[in-house]
Amino acid sequence: MKAPLQAAVLIALTAAATTAVVLPVATAQQSTQSTAPTPVAGLPDFTQLVEQVGPGVVNVVAEIGSKPSSRSTRAAQAPDDDIPEIFRRFFGPDDMPFPGQQGPGGAGPRGESMGSGFIISSDGYVLTNHHVIDGADEVKVKLSDGREFTAKVVGSDEQSDVALLKIATTGLPALRIGDSKALKPGQWAVAIGSPFGLDHSVTAGIISAVGRSNPYAQQQYVPFIQTDVAINQGNSGGPLLNTRGEVIGINSQIFSNSGGYMGVSFAIPIDTAMGAVKQLKASGKVSRGMIGVALQALDAEKAKGFGLPDARGALISDVTPGSAGEKAGLQVGDVVRSIDGTEIRQSSDLPPIIGAMAPGTRVTLGILRDGKPKQVDVTLEELDASLLPGASQQPGPRGPQAPSTKSANPLGLVGQDLDADDRRQAGLKPGEGVGIARVNGVAAREAGLQPGDIVLRVGNEPVASVQALDRALAGARPGQTVMLLIRRGSSTAFLAVPLGASDDSDE
Repeated sequence: MKAPLQAAVLIALTAAATTAVVLPVATAQQSTQSTAPTPVAGLPDFTQLVEQVGPGVVNVVAEIGSKPSSRSTRAAQAPDDDIPEIFRRFFGPDDMPFPGQQGPGGAGPRGESMGSGFIISSDGYVLTNHHVIDGADEVKVKLSDGREFTAKVVGSDEQSDVALLKIATTGLPALRIGDSKALKPGQWAVAIGSPFGLDHSVTAGIISAVGRSNPYAQQQYVPFIQTDVAINQGNSGGPLLNTRGEVIGINSQIFSNSGGYMGVSFAIPIDTAMGAVKQLKASGKVSRGMIGVALQALDAEKAKGFGLPDARGALISDVTPGSAGEKAGLQVGDVVRSIDGTEIRQSSDLPPIIGAMAPGTRVTLGILRDGKPKQVDVTLEELDASLLPGASQQPGPRGPQAPSTKSANPLGLVGQDLDADDRRQAGLKPGEGVGIARVNGVAAREAGLQPGDIVLRVGNEPVASVQALDRALAGARPGQTVMLLIRRGSSTAFLAVPLGASDDSDE
């Protein structure tokens, strides 16, 4: 049925197009005159833009030796089986790297990684992606006039995926830097790069969205620009331009389940990139501010469980001991709604704002605590790179199994007291948390609870024993949403358990 349907659609579109261009019946005199076709109005012509900007776009070739790169490791640790659709860093299908690059997991034969870049100053500074030159022994830059230079890597930042190169020449055609903060969905955008090694290829489209987060590449400090500009392997590091020929972003990633362009592309905002460039020039690295809290997204069910007016904001699910957040008095269960007056609509809004600030900056967070508004002043500390999320971990269930199979609470949770060794292995404080040995309640299972989880809180009430867990859950009623703070492996997060009309326990 699919082919006839497509044919029918094609016929319908053809008919519509034919109808749209039918002209009134011409007179005999008119029929003897040739009428020039009317050009389509309203569509941009990018030829002058490309002529002006093209010379400032370069090819970047990274000579890859036997040194392992973090990119190769990440590819091996994030298989498609775990992530059905992943933000790919311009690998080929099945996460295979470029021809000649290292395979997943470590050393490989010498080869080349090819990408794009662009000149940001006439004295030889070039911007590209971190992942283009990651693990390279030598980096070469080829200009549009055919000249080729061995580049010095001034600095590279994995979190923003920005690398700053320097070549020994002057008088270069630098591109003008635009304002990515002013971007709006629907505006035209142009990309220039070398997809599949095809030098200076030009593609165009529109800005699809701004401020996108990337949950798969651990780049929580980049508010990505989403476009429908065609981007493929080799476009990495090339400029994304507005219609004035100003750089508004660096093409970085695609969203794909095939490794090729599927209509969704992502660029690093040029404001974010230039902030990194300033620090890379000064010190060769990028420093970021840090509060020291783990954030979790809110949804309607969690908002209901916490008694919040809506699901806006970032939910704090953990506070690092000794961090700036703990010193300021932030607590698990607080919901950050604003920072220095800027609204935080979702959890992914907060890290880019904090990360763009220098350590030592004092900020004011507007939070909701127990449903009541409160302001908290925090002095940011420097982000510790060792605390950044690395490879995705899938911790297995842990904790002792209780001999009992009966539950004494409406959620059907069979608890198990933890001893000092259990808590030490889970990274908990003495007298913190109660283990889950069995999940009898259907609602609790459907919410994601499983044996081996550790319950730290019911709502905002800490629990440290089976009796405390049952007591805290005793008042739960049908139609209510119960919030549980759960520790699983090394991760801590709130879980919303909506209770049905009756006890769904299958004891």
